[in-house]
Amino acid sequence: MNISRTICIGFAAIIMIGTLLLTLPISIATGQWGDPITALFTSTSAVCVTGLVVVDTGTYFSWWGQLFIMLLIQVGGLGYMTMTTFLLILLGRKFDLRQKFAIQESFDRTFIHGSRQLIKSIIGVTLLFEIGGALWLGLIFASRFPLWQSLWFGVFHSVSAWNNAGFGLLPNSLMDYQSSLGMNLIVPLLIIFGGAGYQVILEAYTLVRQKLANSRESPSLSLNFQVSTSTTFLLLLAGTFALLVTESQNPSTLGAMASLERFMAAWFQSVSTRTAGFNTIDIGKMTTAGLFMMIALMFIGASPGSTGGGIKTTTARILVSCTKAVLLGKEEVDLYERQLPIQVILKAIGVLVGSVATVITATVLVTLVETKLEFIQVLFEVVSAFATVGLSTGITPALSSLSKLIIIATMYVGRVGILLLIAAIIGDTKPSRVHYPEENLLVG
Repeated sequence: MNISRTICIGFAAIIMIGTLLLTLPISIATGQWGDPITALFTSTSAVCVTGLVVVDTGTYFSWWGQLFIMLLIQVGGLGYMTMTTFLLILLGRKFDLRQKFAIQESFDRTFIHGSRQLIKSIIGVTLLFEIGGALWLGLIFASRFPLWQSLWFGVFHSVSAWNNAGFGLLPNSLMDYQSSLGMNLIVPLLIIFGGAGYQVILEAYTLVRQKLANSRESPSLSLNFQVSTSTTFLLLLAGTFALLVTESQNPSTLGAMASLERFMAAWFQSVSTRTAGFNTIDIGKMTTAGLFMMIALMFIGASPGSTGGGIKTTTARILVSCTKAVLLGKEEVDLYERQLPIQVILKAIGVLVGSVATVITATVLVTLVETKLEFIQVLFEVVSAFATVGLSTGITPALSSLSKLIIIATMYVGRVGILLLIAAIIGDTKPSRVHYPEENLLVG
């Protein structure tokens, strides 16, 4: 049982527990036993913070079922190792070296000291954003629903947005609030900060605190912070602009809106496409160009160490920098006056190849089963599952049981990470002392 296997089995165990809870009569609105496939799909989607659903969450599940889903989202968003370590802190137990290395691998850290304080900070940041978001969203929902229901809606959607899950209790996601300034501000902010990663948030907090204290020390920003924030900013702008270009003439999405509503809808969908899964426009009525653009954004996803999925912003930036280095004839890959080690570059390439292989395999399998669906719909569904986004063109409930199982496996692989899953399967590898002679190879 190496660390990779512990994490993968931990996620699978939580999914199984969630499946059992969601089949209980108290979890179903009708009071009857739930369908096992529906429960498995919903539990996997919640733990993997995806948001794809085969039933309407707000009507199919009772309040207890909705509560179970929210707790599964919380556990899945924080991660198996974070929740396990937090429970050890509550019980007053000390960390052993194995647990510290597990935290190091989960958050891709280069050091193991300070793990206890890191977990406390993560829990504190999560509660701060989720409680604040719940209060604001509760006020917005209060204009249409009773007080107790608006508060519950605020809590559920805040947890879902912060963890980039995309689960909602309304039948059409947030389409009824496409002109609400508060909804188009609060939910995207929760999604952005939740998808930025805890290390980025903590580093930004330290930077702001130094600025307010008028510290003479010049802030030293890590390479991860600079790459994650700048790439996220560029992707949000590019996504908003691309949606305005591809959907402004489509009367079924942005074409029938006023200028301000059109911009807010494009902005909201650009943010949500990065792995959140909420929508204020009908995804099923988008143009093929708009869907393909969203597929690209979903595939890139959020930043490492966050609640989001995808190949991550840093991976995409490394691959772009590698291409730039080749075009400029350089032998090193540089980012913000820092040279990237070869191990990081190889890891980025491995993530890309493994992710593409997973998406291709799942797409081919679903296409073979669902012969009546369009290719763009199947590809969109698979990438949404792999990148743990949760957006859909509306085909999810109509999928056969076999296709649902394929999507379930895809969501699981996307959440635990393709490299971590392969490491769990292969096991610990020993470094080789054999070095072969170098020889050139034709490329391109």
